[in-house]
Amino acid sequence: MSLRKTELIQRVLKANLLLPKYDLVSFTWGNVSEIDRELGIIVIKASGVEYDIMNEKHMVVTDLKGNVLEGTLNPSSDLPTHVELYNSFPDIKAVVHTHSTFATSFAQANIDLNCMGTTHADNFYGSVFCTRLMTISEIEGDYEKNTGLVIAEEFGKRGINAIHLPGVLVANHGPFIWGKDAVDAVCKAKVLEEVAKMNYYALTLNASAGSIQKELLDKHYLRKHGENAYYGQKK
Repeated sequence: MSLRKTELIQRVLKANLLLPKYDLVSFTWGNVSEIDRELGIIVIKASGVEYDIMNEKHMVVTDLKGNVLEGTLNPSSDLPTHVELYNSFPDIKAVVHTHSTFATSFAQANIDLNCMGTTHADNFYGSVFCTRLMTISEIEGDYEKNTGLVIAEEFGKRGINAIHLPGVLVANHGPFIWGKDAVDAVCKAKVLEEVAKMNYYALTLNASAGSIQKELLDKHYLRKHGENAYYGQKK
């Protein structure tokens, strides 16, 4: 096994183990994958494995179509969704899916997670939207693949760059989040959950609370991610 593949497997394992550490999952309700387009592989956790026993043997290596290349275990049942996201958004490197409480609550309510404050603006350039409801044929057909297609469809309709808005709420399901690697994607999933919690409390205190000022959204997102970003230390 090449060093690069070994490091990828280790990184995906580390990222999956961060999900319970960050209180983003209960039981086995979550998964993380990362893609290496040059090697032509995706690494994702095996389906239904408990986090307290998870190790490298529970990481499944597939090709870019989701066909298993290495491992004797079934990959996560959400793999076809991850594959569609990688196909639709060529610049993303890793995908996380959770059923974290507050983000999933917004998904179940079928409402967008509006950008109400600077914590959100530091990480997501605008409201994290909720997809449309899936049709009966989409649900009864290739459900997991269709979930990814519905996400991509929504981004296309809204004309939004998936790099600047690295997450989505799937209606009546939960959040999918992505990033520059598996660990980065999990960190963004934690931010999304915290932002959803903040929004819930803010709307409880003031049901008419609105979105952040556009100027403040631009300032906070672009100072970290813009062409002239100045947040943090120079590398």
